[in-house]
Amino acid sequence: MKYVVLFRVLILAGCTLPPEQAAAPVVEAAAPVVETLDPTPAPPPPPKSRTVEQFDTTTAEDRAAAVAKPEPAGETKLGTTIATLGSPADPGIWIKTPLVTELVMGRAVYGANGKSVNLELRPSGGDAGSGSQISLPAMRLLDAPLTGLLELIIYRN
Repeated sequence: MKYVVLFRVLILAGCTLPPEQAAAPVVEAAAPVVETLDPTPAPPPPPKSRTVEQFDTTTAEDRAAAVAKPEPAGETKLGTTIATLGSPADPGIWIKTPLVTELVMGRAVYGANGKSVNLELRPSGGDAGSGSQISLPAMRLLDAPLTGLLELIIYRN
């Protein structure tokens, strides 16, 4: 009988975790604040977003402004970059590129179809030639494949 009681105590003792292995409390992380030139930036996507439409929180006005014809007289060609899809959770119409060192407005032209989009040029901090990341809404406006490597010509306003 003593062994049965002792055995039960040993089994139950193994059911608790030592303090150093106890689960840490779950803390909701605040969305990082991203510097933007947009006076009314798009909100971040809902936490349970799964589709392209759910992640793209830009408004119809944002998209219309992004595809408006630019005034080429004030533009400066910065160069060509290869871009991939950036974080879909980062709202807005932007490209992070090593072609700029400060946040400015500009334009990206997708050579495969000739479409262009007006967007924020955000410094990536990478070395020249290290490639760029472009936002989901910008890729959609360029009619570019979301899984592709895009060759883009970048202009600064």
